[in-house]
Amino acid sequence: MTAADLIAQFGPRESMDYDVVIVGGGPAGLSCAIRLKQKAAEKGQEVSVVVLEKGSEPGAHILSGAIMDPRALQELFPDWQERGCPIGQPVTEDRFLFLTETDARQTPDFFLPDCFHNDGNTILSIGALTRWLAEQAEGLGVEIFPGFAAAEVLYDAQGRVKGVATGNMGLGKDGEPTDNFQLGMELHAKYTVFAEGARGHLGKQVIARFNLDAGKDPQSYGIGIKEVWDIDPSKHHPGLVVHSAGWPLDGHTYGGSFLYHAEDNKVAVGFVVGLDYKNPWLSPFEEFQRFKTHPKIRPWFEGGQRVAYGARVITAGGILSLPKTVFPGGALIGCEAGYLNASRIKGTHAAIKTGMLCADAAVEALAAGRFQDELEAYPKAFEQSWLYTELQASKNFKQWFKKGQAVGAFMTGIEQWLLPKIGFKAPPWTLHRPAADHTYLLPADQCPKIDYPKPDGQLTFDRLSSVFLSNTNHEENQPAHLTLKDAAVPVALNLARFAGPEQRYCPAGVYEFVQAADGSDRLQINAQNCVHCKTCDIKDPSQNIVWVTPEGGGGPNYAGM
Repeated sequence: MTAADLIAQFGPRESMDYDVVIVGGGPAGLSCAIRLKQKAAEKGQEVSVVVLEKGSEPGAHILSGAIMDPRALQELFPDWQERGCPIGQPVTEDRFLFLTETDARQTPDFFLPDCFHNDGNTILSIGALTRWLAEQAEGLGVEIFPGFAAAEVLYDAQGRVKGVATGNMGLGKDGEPTDNFQLGMELHAKYTVFAEGARGHLGKQVIARFNLDAGKDPQSYGIGIKEVWDIDPSKHHPGLVVHSAGWPLDGHTYGGSFLYHAEDNKVAVGFVVGLDYKNPWLSPFEEFQRFKTHPKIRPWFEGGQRVAYGARVITAGGILSLPKTVFPGGALIGCEAGYLNASRIKGTHAAIKTGMLCADAAVEALAAGRFQDELEAYPKAFEQSWLYTELQASKNFKQWFKKGQAVGAFMTGIEQWLLPKIGFKAPPWTLHRPAADHTYLLPADQCPKIDYPKPDGQLTFDRLSSVFLSNTNHEENQPAHLTLKDAAVPVALNLARFAGPEQRYCPAGVYEFVQAADGSDRLQINAQNCVHCKTCDIKDPSQNIVWVTPEGGGGPNYAGM
């Protein structure tokens, strides 16, 4: 049955009215909700706020390195430490390594650009921070609905965003209602704020409908894959931060690693690969596993145990790819818009700050009796903020790395080490990137095939055992949330021309090509495994895969990430 058929038979949908509806219960959405309540209280206003979170609880789907710059959190809650915020482990030392296959060269601290200095920052679980923010929000009267996925943007007769509808529950694989069917609910708002994270399902639609990215560089993404380990206490150095570039990636592929010594003998280790890579034989997951075998990296993990796994895309385009962030009836905040600073590998402080800036604009608009117009004060305030200055300084970061790792490293040193020393806050030149990530993939017969070693089950692992650690689960009898515009394309184009890259770029083993009974190939989609990283929605060379929201509560349930 179509969505219209379901509403005709079971509707109308119930609706609830709020001043502000926020889609996404991560740091951006929750900080926006908190600031709304704080500013309204200062003005003696009553502002009703609801946060929709598709995960089973706030923090269930959140994933980051994570080192947090506490600057924005300090502005949101000056007493954040007294309130019991899980601040984690303060950073004590920074190292940056350039890896060859057998050796590592460390950059002297004096030559390390500011973007790789973490003085005053803290290594923490982004999930724990998110849960704490949710507690603070609820304490201020914010309603939070976990397990409810926003599946549809609602528009009024003038084409303005008027809210969202949650997804239907209890549909079978065939799209027909089961005995447990429940129609989704509409949440109407004077302003709707989208905070779904990178490549948000609804945010992508809003950007396209209002042409918000006109005149901007195409957004660029990286896939970040992360593990948490319990390591030998004798090898643990609380607060040590290690980043690397180079091996195992070739000199033309953007990416690198992080290794953070957190509390309690835990180490967060991860690998980021830019999704503009060219070789369809490349597997970001396998590159990460191979990275851990480097002779300068392996010793950290020998005698340890892997305890968690996850993956998520990050935005890397920076300020040159930032779309217009307001439209009639709402706004984009955090990684939904692309505020992450790729040169610092940090987005949490930007998420919190932009949530606050958007909230300030919304409170002023509501106090003036406005609704469903553009919150123009929000982007204006951003342009006057410290975050704007920070992002301007790193505006060319990803663009230089498109010219190779050597050029990227050299020019990052020029722009973020030398120029600040001679009085330039931002580079006086601007580089642009013209194409979206999926356009860079070359035909398989033009690229060297990469044969990855088999996992040993102690240091390196396969995808399925990794997904098990992410606690991923979806209700099996529901429509697939990984959809194809044309079912023939995966075999006719992706397999024939690019050797089926979806079976390599997915970090969860969702896609595999199998032989049908007649000997022909077909794409099998194991949607149960999906960790909601969004890589397929971005990297599919034909843009034939479309990620849509599954039933609320499904997906990963990250612990300690």
